Amino acid sequence: MDRKRAGIAATAALAPAAWGTTYLVTTQLLPEGRPLLLAALRALPAGLLLLMIGRKLPRGRWWGRAAVLGMLNIGLFFPLTFVGAYRLPGGVAATIGAIQPLLVAGLSIGVLRVRPGRRALLAGLVGVGGVALLVLKSGAELDGLGIAAMVTAIGLMAMGTVLTRRWGRPEGATMVDLTAWQLLAGSVFLVPLAALVEGAPPALSASNLAGFAYLGLFSTAVGYVLWFRGIDRLGAGPASFLGLINPVVATVGGLVVLGQTLTPWQVLGLVLALGAMLIGQAPARRGAAANPAPATPAPVARTEALRTAAAR
Repeated sequence: MDRKRAGIAATAALAPAAWGTTYLVTTQLLPEGRPLLLAALRALPAGLLLLMIGRKLPRGRWWGRAAVLGMLNIGLFFPLTFVGAYRLPGGVAATIGAIQPLLVAGLSIGVLRVRPGRRALLAGLVGVGGVALLVLKSGAELDGLGIAAMVTAIGLMAMGTVLTRRWGRPEGATMVDLTAWQLLAGSVFLVPLAALVEGAPPALSASNLAGFAYLGLFSTAVGYVLWFRGIDRLGAGPASFLGLINPVVATVGGLVVLGQTLTPWQVLGLVLALGAMLIGQAPARRGAAANPAPATPAPVARTEALRTAAAR
């Protein structure tokens, strides 16, 4: 991998790394039992901020495309992952999230006419195994609704990642613009849903505001701009592998904040996950009919891996 591509991958990896801290921030700084409020307040302020920076609105068919991408990457993905987080142990959620590179590879065949190589498929399988060793504990309870919600969320995010690559962005628009449109499109769905299901938001403390500021500015506004830029420059497949760093960061956060230690099996899982992420950065091969527009999930492996680290 050349230096330029490595630099783009490193900056794009900051997004899933930031998402890996979400569970810690949520449990330590944010109100309990308000997942839809969290999703709405994470998306709406970040979208408004980016719109103020870019100062561009979609035109023509991009109104529809922004709505589709916003629902896939934000509006549906956020609440479904919270359902999975509340009903599944963190290790199960993180392991399900690790299948995203494989889903992206499968969807890319039909949408992008890009055939994943054997190395990419093997790396995807190794990544799932590594994340499972890292965060999945024996005797983990399985909940049917939680599994369905999490698999659906990861599938929607994978499709959003592939379509982001396929459609690219309109001429004259930046990644800031594209990210703003998606966050606001998702917010149009999330804000009324949160008000309907959870009611008026509670009074927010200083720590609540700090937590929302972190999630909105760093994890969402900056994170998603870098993520979509990674999809644009690296391709959907290689970018999706960067999501494997999410449970790694979440587990390391448990070690630092909660004073946990790694078992030998977890160390092996960490090495496998990071190795799969690096191997997955190789560009995929395009078929003869491929002509996708250059253009991101997300991403993402689940941030709930800290729940497993905390339970050990």
